[in-house]
Amino acid sequence: MAYNVITPFLLLKLIERSPRTLPRSMIYISIITFVMGASIHLVGDSVNHRLLFSGYQHHLSVRENPIIKNLKPETLIDSFELLYYYDEYLGHSMWYVPFFLILFIYFSGCFTPAKAESSMPGAALLLVMPSGLYYWYLVTEGQIFILFIFTFFAMLALVLHQKRKRLFLDSNGLFLFYSFALTLLLVALWVAWLWNDTVLRKKYPGVIYVPEPWAFYTLHVSSRR
Repeated sequence: MAYNVITPFLLLKLIERSPRTLPRSMIYISIITFVMGASIHLVGDSVNHRLLFSGYQHHLSVRENPIIKNLKPETLIDSFELLYYYDEYLGHSMWYVPFFLILFIYFSGCFTPAKAESSMPGAALLLVMPSGLYYWYLVTEGQIFILFIFTFFAMLALVLHQKRKRLFLDSNGLFLFYSFALTLLLVALWVAWLWNDTVLRKKYPGVIYVPEPWAFYTLHVSSRR
């Protein structure tokens, strides 16, 4: 609950860094959508974590889970699939789309005409690793690689565009850009490591193959205990 209360104020602070004046209605709609999506996600996660303690295997689909497919009446399975849809698709979309949009708006205000100011202190460089790990977890567990990569490419395009105007990223912009670059590297290493995992391949079919950490945990860690 504290997360849902504090985060909108933090998002407003990020938006204030933008050099563009955005309509207040757009800002409020983004924040409301973010809070609603985060709330749906938190409810779904609280149920999913309870199911994990009962033997739910995250690397399997809802209907393939032993504790789910034996439920009676069978209509309960539809209810759990609906919960999964609300959490993994609707909740994540409502949460992450405004979040990354606001991050990009914040990033657009992190430019300076003084090239001497385009540097990061050593302490900030040390924090890039935990920041990159945080975004790696959001991308993999949230299954939002497409949204992330579009945001990163938009940031890269903005950097190249501003460079033509002799504008350079300040320390805040460099920190976010390096964090995203590290996230992309970590996701690539994660996918390469699990590329030939047949079980996870079945859970995540299609061109975009980015396994969730919880699916890896239930398949390769908790099952060996």
